[in-house]
Amino acid sequence: MTTVEESIDVAVPVTTAYNQWTQFESFPHFMGGVESVTQTADTMTHWKTKVGGVEREFDAEITEQHPDERVAWKSVDGKSHAGVVTFHRLSDTETRVTVQLDWDPETFAEKIGHLVGADDRQVKSDLARFKEFIESRGSETGAWRGNVDAPGNAATGSGPAPASGAAAAGTGTAAATGSGLHAAPPADPAMDDPESGGPRAGL
Repeated sequence: MTTVEESIDVAVPVTTAYNQWTQFESFPHFMGGVESVTQTADTMTHWKTKVGGVEREFDAEITEQHPDERVAWKSVDGKSHAGVVTFHRLSDTETRVTVQLDWDPETFAEKIGHLVGADDRQVKSDLARFKEFIESRGSETGAWRGNVDAPGNAATGSGPAPASGAAAAGTGTAAATGSGLHAAPPADPAMDDPESGGPRAGL
């Protein structure tokens, strides 16, 4: 299992950064190798990727989402792929976004790429493109503010809100954690409490 974790600070409020990440169908705008993501249900997406000339398709289940805290997912059809994105309020206008991806390299090229650090560079590049994408717009393309609890708990929410703007790529989504994926710690209320020393990034 390969694990990559990277963070970036973006100059938008935490709600704006989070809302954009609930728009899975916008991922090709800033994720290298992602050809398309189609929202097939509130908690299901279909991915098409092309990395190193290798094309893949897989379905991913959204198993957990909490507004302004996390977006996560995992594959459900035999391809080992999972991701979680967490959001940490730095100030009213700045957010730290942390992405963790887990997957099993299958081809020789994927395994070599992992050994030479190509995975880390790709995720770092994707985050840089996300920063440029959301900061240049100044607002999200859409939002889904419902909750999807971890497996074993009930999901709540009235469904995705429509996306807006020319760069919008479709309906909203939730998120999921998968086997082997380390869930980020819950949000610390002190992060947003000026009386406790002011805003700070979660670790």
